[in-house]
Amino acid sequence: MIRVLVVEDSATMRHALREALAADPDLQVVGEALDGGQAVEMVDQLRPDVITMDMMLPTMSGLVATEHIMAEFPTPILVVSSADRQELFSTYNALAAGAVDVLEKPRGDDSDAGWARRLCSTIRLVSRIRVITHPRARLDGRSRGAPEPAEQVVPPTAPPPWPPPVGGEPPFKVVALGASTGGPGALTDLLRALPVGFVTPVLCVQHIAASEPFAVAFSDWLAGQTGRNVSYAREGTPVSALTGRILLAPPDRHLLVRDGALRLSDALPRHSCRPSVDVLFESVATEYGPSAAGCLLTGMGRDGAVGLLQMRARGGHTYAQDEASCVVYGMPREAALLGAAAFIMPPSRIAARLAEISSGVGARR
Repeated sequence: MIRVLVVEDSATMRHALREALAADPDLQVVGEALDGGQAVEMVDQLRPDVITMDMMLPTMSGLVATEHIMAEFPTPILVVSSADRQELFSTYNALAAGAVDVLEKPRGDDSDAGWARRLCSTIRLVSRIRVITHPRARLDGRSRGAPEPAEQVVPPTAPPPWPPPVGGEPPFKVVALGASTGGPGALTDLLRALPVGFVTPVLCVQHIAASEPFAVAFSDWLAGQTGRNVSYAREGTPVSALTGRILLAPPDRHLLVRDGALRLSDALPRHSCRPSVDVLFESVATEYGPSAAGCLLTGMGRDGAVGLLQMRARGGHTYAQDEASCVVYGMPREAALLGAAAFIMPPSRIAARLAEISSGVGARR
C-alpha cells in the first residue's frame, strides 16, 4: 500500500484527487492538508510515502513547504499544478528544491481523459524514488565546516582511439548535458558555477514528463535562475553561431548534431525518452570526438550512459554527477558502472573542471 498525503486548498481539486486515488487499490490517502504549514506538520506526524503538492497555497506556499519537507523529512513530492505562468515558475523552483516530478491539473476539456490513470501511475513511479535530504541543505552544512567529498577519478578501460586536440585549438567546441529527475536543480547549480567568460556552446537534454506549456516555460525559468542565454534549439542552426548560449532539446524532439549544425528528430524514443540523452551524446561523440565534453546528471533510468561511453571512447571529456548530490542516482550510476565517466563529482565541481580545461589550466593536469 502506497500512503499518499494530499496537499491542496481547493475543495473541488481535493475531491478530484481523492476520487482518482480511490480507484487504485494500492493507493491510500492518509491525510489532506489545506496549506503549506499544515502539510509540513502532517508529514512529520504521518510519514507518507508520497505527497501531492499544490503550489499556490495560503499561509505557506507549496514551494516553501517543499523546501521544509525536503530539508527535514525527505519524501517523494509530486507537484500537481496548473499551467498558469506564475505557478509554472513556482513549480520549477519546487523541482529545484527537491520535488521529483510534476503533473498538470485537469483542464476541464478533452485532455482530461486518462488524467486519473496518469496520476496513479505517476504516484507509483515516484514512490520508488529514494529521496534524500536535499543536496542544497547538505551543501549549506558543508560550508559551515564539513569536509568536501574527495573527487573520484575513474581510469579509462582502454586508451582513447583518437589523439588529443592539436595545440592551440580550444580544448572543446561543445558541452553536452543530460538530466532527468532532479535535473532542474542540478542544471542550475552547474550553469551558475560556470564563469561569465565561458562561451563554449552548451547543448542540453532535460527529461520533462509534463505537457508542452510546462516544458516550454523551462527555458525562461532556467535563464532567470542562471543569468545565461537559454533557449530551445532550432533546426539547422550552426553550432559555431551558438557562442555563449545554452540550447535545450524542444519538447518531444530529439536533439543531435550533424555536419556542424543542430538537428531535431521525431525518431522513436530511446529508453522511453524523447528527447533522449543518448541520441545527443552519440551525435556529439561522432561529430566532435576529443573536442567535446559530456556531463550526465541526476535522473532515473539509464538514458545517456551508453552515449557518454561513446564520448569517452572518442577521447571526449566525460563527467557524471556523484551519488551524494543526486536526487536520483540512476543515470549517473549506470554511466559509472560502464566506466563512461572519467570524473564523478557534484555539478558545481563539474563546472569548475570545465572552466579549468577551457582556460587551458585543467588540460595541462
